[in-house]
Amino acid sequence: MAEPLSAARLLKALRAEGLTVHEVRDWRHHHRNAKGAWGPVHGVMIHHTVTRGTTGTVDLCYDGRSDLPGPLCHGVIDKKGEVHLVGNGRANHAGLGDGDVLRAVIAERPLPHDDQSDTDGNSRFYGFECVNLGDGKDPWPTAQLAAIEKVSAAICRAHGWGERSVIGHREWQPGKVDPRGFSMGGMRRRIGDRLAGRKGSGDAPPAEPEPGPTRHAPFPGADFFHAGQNDPLITAMGRRLDAEGCGRYQDGPGPHWSEADRRSYAAWQHKLGYQGRDADGVPGKASWDLLKVPRPGK
Repeated sequence: MAEPLSAARLLKALRAEGLTVHEVRDWRHHHRNAKGAWGPVHGVMIHHTVTRGTTGTVDLCYDGRSDLPGPLCHGVIDKKGEVHLVGNGRANHAGLGDGDVLRAVIAERPLPHDDQSDTDGNSRFYGFECVNLGDGKDPWPTAQLAAIEKVSAAICRAHGWGERSVIGHREWQPGKVDPRGFSMGGMRRRIGDRLAGRKGSGDAPPAEPEPGPTRHAPFPGADFFHAGQNDPLITAMGRRLDAEGCGRYQDGPGPHWSEADRRSYAAWQHKLGYQGRDADGVPGKASWDLLKVPRPGK
């Protein structure tokens, strides 16, 4: 159980990690505590905003909308990698999510698939919104990804948590896809490196860089995925599913198409927001392209 950081401690922790931090209006007293609990806290949740520009995004996250009052997070991370603090206390960012995921975060073990909305996340997670359209095309600058890493590490360091205490909204609430455009598994590895004192994390390239056209394997067609298929591409796919927190393997992915591959891919489809027959575990081109499976041997 962890008591939330005070405004002063949060600000100190972020600046000690080397971040440029802006204090927005009366952020230290801006919260939704009257509507529910704030704490105990167990982790950090990362979002994308589906907006352009810093000023308007910061105002939106501070004020909220007519149907969802602010603050909509605790801080906004802009494209330059600067942090704008907009709330201190309960914020409308996480909503209802999967209690099994919360228990995994508390235990700092691999995340299960988020298939329920039965637990209040606004009381349990710090939330940071990152300025990005979330369309899979809007770039994630190196400085912004480094700031996500530093923000997460700063809060984990203050609470004595490890990198598994950092999750994406898409890993918490069914149907959500944010943050879209980089791997949360890769980001957690960066946070772990920073917490362990390994050098270069903050200036590392993006956790999931946009590759050249020859880096990722093209979609081989749905008919490729059938019982009896044996191909290193299936191993590569399984490793990417594992990195996205969707792996449902007992012994790790292998080259033979299996029921574990189907379940793992279905978890990926659910994470992207697909439902019903669109989440049957058989890869389609749209979901395959978003998974960014490397060519075997690359």
